[in-house]
Amino acid sequence: MGKRLIIQRRGRGTPTYRSASHRFKGRIAYRFFDEIEKEGSLQGKVVDIIHDPGRSAPLALVKFENNEKLLILAPESIQINDDIACGISAPINPGNSLPLSEIPEGTPLYNIEKNPGDGGKFVRSSGTYASLITHDVGKAILELPSGELKAFHPQCRATIGVVAGGGRKEKPFLKAGNRHYATKAKGKKSVGVRGVAMNAVDHPHGGGNRQHPGKPTTVSRHAPPGRKVGSIAAKRTGKRR
Repeated sequence: MGKRLIIQRRGRGTPTYRSASHRFKGRIAYRFFDEIEKEGSLQGKVVDIIHDPGRSAPLALVKFENNEKLLILAPESIQINDDIACGISAPINPGNSLPLSEIPEGTPLYNIEKNPGDGGKFVRSSGTYASLITHDVGKAILELPSGELKAFHPQCRATIGVVAGGGRKEKPFLKAGNRHYATKAKGKKSVGVRGVAMNAVDHPHGGGNRQHPGKPTTVSRHAPPGRKVGSIAAKRTGKRR
C-alpha cells in the first residue's frame, strides 16, 4: 500500500502543514486611506520593536498622533522613538508610506500594494526591496527583487526603505534541529525525500533499477493531485542560453 504525496497531505490542511496562527503577532497592513492621508500626512512614533516568530522580518509598533496603534514591517536602521509618517505629503524617509505617484524614481520600496487599499502584498521578506523605475501614464513601473518589471496602479501604497533583517541567511543553521524549528514556525517541513528515491507506488518518479523520473518532469496545470509533481505548468525548461 502506497502513501499520499506531500502535496496531497498539505492540501488537506492538517495541523502538520498549517502555519500556527498564534506565532503571528498580527496582520501587517496599511491604514484605511482616509482624508487625513489623502490631503496631508499622519504623524506617528515608533514605540517598540517586536520579534515575530512567524515572519522573517521584525515588526515596529507605531503610535500615531490620533492614538491609533499599528504594526508595520520594520525598515533597516529604525529605532524606538523614531518618527513615522503616512500620507501623500509624508517625507521620503525610511518607514514612511506614500502612494507610488508621490515617490520619486530610483527609491527603494517594500510592502507594495497589489491593488489600492489591499494593505500590501509584494516585497515583505527580510532584506528585500523593490526599485521604482519610472512613472508612466496611469501606472508605475517597479523592479521586484526577482528582477521582474511589474506595473502597479499609481495609487498603490508602498513603504520607503529596505526590510530589516537582511543578514538572516548569512548565519548557518549548523544542525538539523534549528532548521526544523525555523521551518515549523512557518508551517513548512524542513526535509523532503526526493521522488526518484521512492517506490513506484509512492511517487510518479519512483521505481526503476536506478534513480530517474522515467517520464517527462513537466506536468499540466490541470493534472490530478496524485500526478502534479515536478515542473508544474512550466513555460520552458533547461538552461537559458
